[in-house]
Amino acid sequence: MKLKKSILAVALMATALTAWSQEADIKNTEFNPVTTGVTSLSITPDARGASMGDLGAATEADVNSQFWNPSKYAFAYSKAGVSLSYTPWLRKIVNDIYLANLAGYYKIGSSDNQAVSASLRYFSLGEVMATDGGSATVATINPFEMSVDVGYSRKLSEKFSMGVALRYIYSDLGFGDMNTGELTSSASAFAADLSGYYTTYPIIGRNECQWSLGFNLSNIGSKVSYDHGNNPAYLPANLKIGTAFTFPLADYNNLTIGFDANHLMVPAKPRQSEFYTESGEPDYEAFSRAEEDWKNKSSISGMFDSFKDNFAKRITYSVGAEYAYNQQFFLRGGYYYESKYAGNRQYFGMGAGFSLNVIKIDASYMIATAQNSPLDQTLRFTLSFDLDGIKDLFGRN
Repeated sequence: MKLKKSILAVALMATALTAWSQEADIKNTEFNPVTTGVTSLSITPDARGASMGDLGAATEADVNSQFWNPSKYAFAYSKAGVSLSYTPWLRKIVNDIYLANLAGYYKIGSSDNQAVSASLRYFSLGEVMATDGGSATVATINPFEMSVDVGYSRKLSEKFSMGVALRYIYSDLGFGDMNTGELTSSASAFAADLSGYYTTYPIIGRNECQWSLGFNLSNIGSKVSYDHGNNPAYLPANLKIGTAFTFPLADYNNLTIGFDANHLMVPAKPRQSEFYTESGEPDYEAFSRAEEDWKNKSSISGMFDSFKDNFAKRITYSVGAEYAYNQQFFLRGGYYYESKYAGNRQYFGMGAGFSLNVIKIDASYMIATAQNSPLDQTLRFTLSFDLDGIKDLFGRN
């Protein structure tokens, strides 16, 4: 039964770390995308960030800041909020893969300078048919990945806050091979985030603007393995740094421009094409040693080593803008860029949002610029509730 290959293929496709079509002139020695375990952790969950080109490290705090930068919650205007996001994933190829995300926060204390937050992610890989090596179906499985986290953020001054988040991750891609008796278990891991957010309000001309900086070190934790530790995989640890600037266009009209840079802090796996003897022959022994060292390397050591592996080519960039009218109507757009040597994910995001009293609805749409990208035409929807506003609404009644 070839189920193992089927599962790995579906998992890789679902996370869409690399585009299907790469330019013909990219050589094997140049194209080296970094692969990780539980890659669904890197998928943008909410429509606002997605419509701005997957951007959110330094934008104004909202309910979905848990994914972008948990420290922003300390600057949230509302006392509490909750949101639900839904993303049909790879909809051009399949119709049963999706990401669902539930997030929320609550400001604690009387000084309005700290908050607790949490989120729950569920990524379904759809229904997978297991065969006996031929055309006969012997089983149907529903692999999935999920994570749950809690966070705490606090203002350390009037302009600066920091936050931490602790995360439990569970990935159920396990199965049993009926022909060989080989068993593959589900995998679990723990991870943490460390973030910071700085915001100030400069006066330009006669207008009060807002300028913010933010960073988030996310998914710093243990490895995952589906075969009892024989082949562990790194979590998608990531360093995100961003800035955002908001200025008024007129009364009740604001424009925000943002920029994010991301670095996946995972070491690249060695390739046979990198190891040769002095005579020009493949050096299999050296390659085997390097592969074993990569496999046994700790997550922390791997994070530092990631800055050595074609560092410039591995950075991804996001630039986006948001127009807001009276904080009730929003138009957004952005662009995401990744080098063709690291995965070739390049796409435009666009979207809109509408807020009415305590309810906000956001939607986004992705247009890939890379040819034959499975990410093209990705939709996202987010429904948010201002719990503080709901309390006031019922209180007035």
